[in-house]
Amino acid sequence: MSMVLFVLHDPEKLQEVLAAWEDCGISGATVLYSTGLGRIRDNEGLRDDIPLIPSVSDFFSHPEHHGRTIFTILDDDSIIPGLIAATEQVVGDLSEPNRGILAVLPVSQIKGLRKRYKNW
Repeated sequence: MSMVLFVLHDPEKLQEVLAAWEDCGISGATVLYSTGLGRIRDNEGLRDDIPLIPSVSDFFSHPEHHGRTIFTILDDDSIIPGLIAATEQVVGDLSEPNRGILAVLPVSQIKGLRKRYKNW
């Protein structure tokens, strides 16, 4: 069992990446807004005008400029090579700058995960 974690640098490719992952057999994934150290240093990731009672969207000045972090848990590690290839078909060679960062991490235990099926 593994967790695939992908930091997508170009948020406009999110839907394409998710579709490619579904085509590989991924039935569920979580997507988060994310920003890196460079953007924080350039003050693109920090805000000083947050309202007193903020919503989640208030924390992102221009969410289209922030990356997305996608993660999923796989119970079948055999699909990982195809998942990586499908991701690179969308974003380009991950060894090139500003494409994204993909990591595969071993998962020793998990609780609360339900297997989802497309017809649910």
